[in-house]
Amino acid sequence: MQQLNEQSAVDLDLMLYRINDVERLLSLSRRVIYELIRSGRLRTVCEGRSRRVPAAAIREYIALLEKEAADDQAA
Repeated sequence: MQQLNEQSAVDLDLMLYRINDVERLLSLSRRVIYELIRSGRLRTVCEGRSRRVPAAAIREYIALLEKEAADDQAA
């Protein structure tokens, strides 16, 4: 049972990213990441004073970029 709890903690770590991790994943600056957060294009969650970006929010943002690129090509 203890092994299951350890595995759950590892999975949770992979689901939430720090801002500096998101910078590296998306190859964007800290300033741009915070602009995306303020504009609502990139969702975050807060736990205490820590702000994290869910893996799903990163996937949603990439999907949004792909949709916008497709729309631009269609126009």
